[in-house]
Amino acid sequence: MSILLVTGIEGARNCAEVVAKNLGTDVEVADGRKGALATLRQKEFSAVVVDDTIAECDPAGAEAIWERAGLAIPLQVNFALSGAARLIREIRAALHRREREQNLARNAAATAIESELKSTVAGLLLQSELALSGMDAASPAVERVRMVADLAGNLRRQLATSAQPRDARM
Repeated sequence: MSILLVTGIEGARNCAEVVAKNLGTDVEVADGRKGALATLRQKEFSAVVVDDTIAECDPAGAEAIWERAGLAIPLQVNFALSGAARLIREIRAALHRREREQNLARNAAATAIESELKSTVAGLLLQSELALSGMDAASPAVERVRMVADLAGNLRRQLATSAQPRDARM
């Protein structure tokens, strides 16, 4: 996890050191649009913080930085008014928001997959029961269909028991 600060303000390197120490991460400083774009081509970042003055003076440059930032959290901060403490709070809050959003997305994806699996297993069970009811009991295929039905039943029970702890958390 690293952070890119895009600012031309004096003392940016000192600020970056304080941020790095408090957040326990690498912090790089780019002096402007060109430096930021070159740095973003070389490395991925968790957050990209652009100084308000750069964004206001060069909106097209700021837009290019945001586009090149990829999955990094974009933040626009007025470095002239914000101290290192506020910058740290802003970055920390943005990173926590991202983490919460990712957890929610993972849970939603897991729920959707689980639901899809349950409906597939239910369909498999129904089809195997229908196949069994229409077969001659002496047929060799009956044993294979019973195995499929048993397997589907076991899978359904496992899905039901694995869903209980997650449902209890929500």
